[in-house]
Amino acid sequence: MTIVVAGALANKPDNGGEAWVRLSYIRGFERLGLPVYFVEQIDHAACTDRALGYWDAVVETFDLVESSALVRSDGVVLRGDEKRLRAVNEAAELLLNISGNLTYEPLFSRFRRRGYIDLDPGYTQFWAGAGHPVGRLADHHVHFTVGWNVGTGRSSIPDVGVVWRPTLPPVVLSDWPERRAVDRSRFTTVASWRGSYGRVEHGGVLYGQKAHEFRRFVELPSRVDAVLEVALAVDAADDPDVSALRERGWVVVDARKIASEPMDFRDYIQKSGAEFSVAQGIYVETNSGWFSDRTTRYLASGKPALVQATDFSSALPLGEGLLVFRTLDEAAAGAEEISGDHERHARAARALAEAFFDSDRVLTKLLEDALP
Repeated sequence: MTIVVAGALANKPDNGGEAWVRLSYIRGFERLGLPVYFVEQIDHAACTDRALGYWDAVVETFDLVESSALVRSDGVVLRGDEKRLRAVNEAAELLLNISGNLTYEPLFSRFRRRGYIDLDPGYTQFWAGAGHPVGRLADHHVHFTVGWNVGTGRSSIPDVGVVWRPTLPPVVLSDWPERRAVDRSRFTTVASWRGSYGRVEHGGVLYGQKAHEFRRFVELPSRVDAVLEVALAVDAADDPDVSALRERGWVVVDARKIASEPMDFRDYIQKSGAEFSVAQGIYVETNSGWFSDRTTRYLASGKPALVQATDFSSALPLGEGLLVFRTLDEAAAGAEEISGDHERHARAARALAEAFFDSDRVLTKLLEDALP
């Protein structure tokens, strides 16, 4: 059984965290003993030296040169063997299309079974509902989302005529071994200040971004006896926000310098004591049940996570290793709880990763749902 994973890598250069999202599916299927092929579609305008160089570096690091292809949106194969790509296209049992990256018709339609993986609940459905193509959403046979509540009464996100199957982000545990913290009081995260997309309006509501949520918790350092650090990708136009964070006690470092490569991203997380992170405003405001792939890496590494609630409690147990907050008071209490019994929460964090995010479990279930 050959699985093809399609997703953005060259399209997201110098973003180690995004690379791990795609790599976790690829390496997870490899762990299950399945042949895996990775393909990415990229527009002509995005084919910069930086993007191509990033693709080359990552596929070489993870031994994917012979099992991958980078295809321009007009069908030109920029990387990989074209004959091999065509053969895999004809023979593969399943395409898993992360965020609908692959849309090129001569390739897309030949896959006998196509599964869509939604990483951006709310954005995907609101755009689709407004009539935007959204990665040929309707042309897939099965649809997965990391938004646990999408299309249910628990969330305001509509199903847009699709049966959404919730899935958790997989993590290959051997890629993310448990590591003792150098400084247990150091809470970190890796974030983009505004995310990949602008604000979305739906039903008269203008939904927020991560920046809006960070501003709600900007006073947290004054409330806790811990270091709060964020590795931030931020535009120069938002320098006043960065200054405001630093003035209130946050440590801000440049994500593009310390987490651009997958291995650097892993090193940064594994040297942390715990994670503190807010979510995109849209994930919170819609009660989406979204869960971060980045947080799975912290948990697997034995790092407790304190994250903003999006109502994923129906999918995961809370209170040990994984704590949530909605208010500033809850965030402060959660940080003190983790700092006060770090060893217990660190053990629980790894146990959660093993029980819920292990790629063997997540991807086996995904294949059961994806294949008739």
